[in-house]
Amino acid sequence: MSPITRQVSSLFDTLTEREQALVYELILRLAPDDIATREDIADIIAAREEFRQGETVGIDAIDWN
Repeated sequence: MSPITRQVSSLFDTLTEREQALVYELILRLAPDDIATREDIADIIAAREEFRQGETVGIDAIDWN
C-alpha cells in the first residue's frame, strides 16, 4: 500500500458511517468504470491483428434487417 493510500485509509476510518458513505459515493463517481483487464487488452490486440490482416467484416456487408 502506498503512503498516500495509507493516509487516506487512516482518514477515512475517522469519519462517521454516514460521511464514509458520502466519500465512497464520490470516489465511485471519480473512479473510471471501464478499466481494461488483461483479458480485455489481449482481446484488443487480437482484434487489431485480425483487422490488420483483413479478417473482419465491413459494416456495409451486414444485413441489419
